[in-house]
Amino acid sequence: MLEIVVSLVLLANGLAAGVLLGTQMGGQPLLDSLPPDRYVHAHAFFSTRFDPFMPICLLITTLGDLALGLLAGSTTVRVLHLAAALLCLGTITISLTRNVPVNRWVRALDPDNLPEDFAERDPRRRWGTWNRVRTALTVLALLVNCGLVGLTL
Repeated sequence: MLEIVVSLVLLANGLAAGVLLGTQMGGQPLLDSLPPDRYVHAHAFFSTRFDPFMPICLLITTLGDLALGLLAGSTTVRVLHLAAALLCLGTITISLTRNVPVNRWVRALDPDNLPEDFAERDPRRRWGTWNRVRTALTVLALLVNCGLVGLTL
């Protein structure tokens, strides 16, 4: 059973980290390069493609790491699994409080009729900053989880 949980955590964490890195390396630079109307259209398209996939991956990782941490026989393994769970919980918190509200706002906009103050409210920089933070947290959790394989199994 332990091997199954470890495998699920690695799979889910790896998928989440991969999506976030892909967004960081390709999606975000593309969106940043677009004029506002095309940005709104493209962002609305991209932001709907990762639900519920990303939340499920992050939830599996967090719950799996919590379970592995609580069941660990070694204090070191326990602390590291719980640290990985906290890193993913940080990603979830940032997603829910920073990125998701921006995604909802952008999806509600009409690309052909943007607000006059869109240039001042353009969320790309803010969204990108928080996306970098959650990417770093998720990749760090993956590094911790990969390092734990030898200690856990």
